[in-house]
Amino acid sequence: MNDIASVGLIGVLPPNLQSDPSYYAAAMAIHEELRITNEAVKKLSVFDRLDTLNDAEADELAWQLHVDFYNVELPIEQKRSLVKNAYLFHFSKGTPAAVEDLVAILFGSGQVEEWFEYDGERFYFRVRTSDPSATNEKAEEFIKAVNSVKRKSAWLEAVVIEETVHANDIYFGAAVHIGETITIG
Repeated sequence: MNDIASVGLIGVLPPNLQSDPSYYAAAMAIHEELRITNEAVKKLSVFDRLDTLNDAEADELAWQLHVDFYNVELPIEQKRSLVKNAYLFHFSKGTPAAVEDLVAILFGSGQVEEWFEYDGERFYFRVRTSDPSATNEKAEEFIKAVNSVKRKSAWLEAVVIEETVHANDIYFGAAVHIGETITIG
């Protein structure tokens, strides 16, 4: 089945009007305007094209959706991900899952450990990540982001950055000596 965008206005006119030069000229005159309008209408629906937003669209949508920890300096993929998850963050605010989702977007991976999981002080939590980009330069931005999704009675104690080192030439050795001392005499 053809739609108006692929056929154009001339294609939907009856044959007798298609052969009339004035109707044909009028249809061709507005054909380009209809094509431009059709393309613009496709852009009205933002939520079905979140993966293709440009910087300006992502910035505007983040403002509209109240993404509190949004930064216009972030890469476009992180911007899109934050905008996509804006409703999820608002619905899950105050839960460790919201903090974990935020950490996953900003640092790629990470987990939240509640105070009772690591024998910490009550109402504190820490975030563990293995992403080396979690540096002091990003600390202020990260703390602001975490504070916007954590519950108000919980406090961020630390961000633990885990680093894995692959060492190929490590050797271990051990010796055990068991014996008796006999004294003659």
